[in-house]
Amino acid sequence: MKRALILGAGGFIGSHLAHRLKEHGYFVRGVDLKRPEWERPAVDEFLIGDLRRGNDTVRAFGDGFDEVYQLAADMGGLGYISYHFADVMRNNMLINLNVADAARMIGVGRLLFSSSACVYPTTMQTTEDVPGLREVDALPALPSEGGYGWEKLMSEFLYRYYREDHGLQTRIVRFHNVYGPQGTWRGGKEKAPAAMCRKVAEAKLTGRGEIDVWGDGNQTRSFLYIDDALDGLLAVMHSDYHDPLNVGSEEMVSINELAGIAAACAGAKVHINHVEGPVGVRGRNSDNTQVTAITGWRPRVSLRDGMAVTYRWIEQQVAKEAARV
Repeated sequence: MKRALILGAGGFIGSHLAHRLKEHGYFVRGVDLKRPEWERPAVDEFLIGDLRRGNDTVRAFGDGFDEVYQLAADMGGLGYISYHFADVMRNNMLINLNVADAARMIGVGRLLFSSSACVYPTTMQTTEDVPGLREVDALPALPSEGGYGWEKLMSEFLYRYYREDHGLQTRIVRFHNVYGPQGTWRGGKEKAPAAMCRKVAEAKLTGRGEIDVWGDGNQTRSFLYIDDALDGLLAVMHSDYHDPLNVGSEEMVSINELAGIAAACAGAKVHINHVEGPVGVRGRNSDNTQVTAITGWRPRVSLRDGMAVTYRWIEQQVAKEAARV
């Protein structure tokens, strides 16, 4: 039986990954500051630990694992990472320094690091019709989203050097806006798909019929459904390729269009109020040419289908919260 360690198992991607690995017959240990918010952890062992602390990180690794999935991070949507550059950079650099060192000392089969499309230069994301970003475009560096993008890029190099200098077998995925049910949907750390679903569900419940969107709403993004994200992550982990690979969707939409999809999922009409707020880069899309060539992976779930599932779940959470008030 293969043994897997999920760092960040209390988070969105980590909790979904735990289910997938258990379905494949793994022994799974999960580690996080907190347990999953929406369900019991689908793991054999769950340790509460702070990976910013070296002792907690060494304890998490135990006697070693066949596969380590490093998903732990201080992160959130634009409403969070745009205002916490120092904390995000400090916390995440401490986590990754400790994880890389523990993996080197204890020994693991393979370690996958979850990076981000935020590593790509702001200068390549200045228009709504931006072409898909290729892995080679990350350099020369000028990452977007401030401390979060810089930290992700520096951590990619950290794991690269631990591979080159210490023989640590590493894999790196650059996720592009992963979304789906059972993720953060309120509180400031939610990402755009969850935020749009929540706003539409609240507008429908209250009869208010309007939602706020930051900026003019014409900024563009692509969004990857969680099931596709897990397929891509596992394809990269089990490949022989060690440089970063995009794991994203190439289906780019504007934020206004995303709001419209959420409204269609609700069977509602909403008016969009454009308000001031962080908007990030003007456009971002994934180019999956390299990951498809290397692993054969490509997304299968359309944005409309993924949003339909996500909206239903978030609408249920909004209704439950309203009933408790």
